[in-house]
Amino acid sequence: MACNNLAIALVHYPVYNKHHEVVTSALTNLDQHDIARSSKTFGLDRFYIVTPSIEQRKLAERISGHWQNGWGADYNPDRRQALDIVRVTPSLSSAVADFQSGFDKKVRIAVTGAAHRTGSIALLEFRELLQDKDQPYLLLLGTGWGLTDEVFADADLILQPIAGNGTYNHLSVRSAAAIMLDRLRGF
Repeated sequence: MACNNLAIALVHYPVYNKHHEVVTSALTNLDQHDIARSSKTFGLDRFYIVTPSIEQRKLAERISGHWQNGWGADYNPDRRQALDIVRVTPSLSSAVADFQSGFDKKVRIAVTGAAHRTGSIALLEFRELLQDKDQPYLLLLGTGWGLTDEVFADADLILQPIAGNGTYNHLSVRSAAAIMLDRLRGF
């Protein structure tokens, strides 16, 4: 079975805190549920949660496990399907390696954030690149105060941020993920 050539990684490290220090941010139950549900809705078969924290990885596994086994799975089978695509990894490199296993071409990394960056491309252009089903792309979404400059520097593609027509621009990561997936995989 061929893998979907787009996957999302919710990155908890390396990200910035509000003081622009590199930190590991905390996992949130809502991000895990909602991004998994959006990813499944738009046909993705992998959603990575990236954190070096053993405790946070155990928590993510416990959250997914609750809805995949026993009472939670029986209570809400739809949530079970969505959380089946969650992969919890300790690093970006481990997420890339896991995703790479389904493809011959090297995984390309796409990143985005709330601020506009020089050289960024529109989501419509990225949507066109995704038409090459043999080329895998891992879309990194940052938590905390965003992905570090080093992550942006190492990326293959930088995507323009989601922007509204107001002056405020600070969407939750789960909202941004849903909007991006709709623009990339929606009708």
